[in-house]
Amino acid sequence: MTGHHEIPTPTQLDALWGHRGPCSTSIYLPTDASDPRRHADVARFAGLVDRAVDRLAASECSPDDVRWVRDQLDDLAADEDFWARRAESLAVLATPSVTRTFRLANQLGESVSVSDRFHLTPLARAVTFPQAAYVLALAAGGARLLEIGPEGPPEQVDVPDLPRDAWDPRSNAVFRARDRAYVRRIDDAIRPWLTGSPLPLVLAATETIAALYRTVSTAPQLVEQRVPGNPEETTDAELAALVRPILDELYADEVTALGDRFTARAGQGRAATDLADLGRLATVGAIDTLIVDLAASTPGSLDEHTGAVTFASGDGPGEHDVIDEIARRTHLAGGRVLALRRGEVPGGGPAAALLRYVPDAAAFA
Repeated sequence: MTGHHEIPTPTQLDALWGHRGPCSTSIYLPTDASDPRRHADVARFAGLVDRAVDRLAASECSPDDVRWVRDQLDDLAADEDFWARRAESLAVLATPSVTRTFRLANQLGESVSVSDRFHLTPLARAVTFPQAAYVLALAAGGARLLEIGPEGPPEQVDVPDLPRDAWDPRSNAVFRARDRAYVRRIDDAIRPWLTGSPLPLVLAATETIAALYRTVSTAPQLVEQRVPGNPEETTDAELAALVRPILDELYADEVTALGDRFTARAGQGRAATDLADLGRLATVGAIDTLIVDLAASTPGSLDEHTGAVTFASGDGPGEHDVIDEIARRTHLAGGRVLALRRGEVPGGGPAAALLRYVPDAAAFA
């Protein structure tokens, strides 16, 4: 695959949203996976590292902690093997003791944040709309599992127990192509790759065999749209080209559905867009779904207990991004956080929320 995509798992996101610690550094930058020359990406990263170190030095971090973060980021910049495997964007999250990286399929802008928590709204975009998918090419003559990204050739996943065809002798029986036993064995074989993955699963199959597979599938991410026809007559690259418009349609449908839900909830008094309200609502766990503009940034802080928002003019000590903190509290309270592009957020502002309930005034006391 042209890009090497690493989408954070729910467990990883839980740990990242829950992290609190001094000198937490978040760096995002777009990268060019199609350019074999990595020098431009490395140079941009080095410039962002310099900005991060300047902010660390101006914070309450000790000189030793600043040096530990700098050493880790410099080591990453010098790792030629790492930079040889790039995607469309890179997220780097560092503390004095550990560095986490994610190669992302989404095109993100440059940003640097230093706080006592990570800046994760851009990373949430990778889970909201990953621009990638698994494709199960399914036919009587065999099956193959592909992973595709937003561009470049797909990658065929090596699934050891995948039946070779409907008459695979390893099944200890002879099956006709429409037998459920065949598609059930396929579902069993690919399950380890799908479990816990946020990627949608798209079928490439005839109507008959697709309907048969749906009767046994255990994949919650299996989508209704499919690539019609016999995939044995279609190359992997052709399948990828046919699947990408399906992903665009899925994402467009979800954005539209979110807007419709917001309008309905707003009519019931169960939606909000004001950041001051959202801070309090997130703190008491009243937000079911939070929708944020992934590029928006509002410096400030939230009261630890009440969620009262204090806006600020810059990244001073004890300050962070208000929108990101609202997202963090929403996630930790079991809500869903979706990061959309500018203009896709209902209400036209930087954030909007669908509420589980409307708390009474006493909840904000």
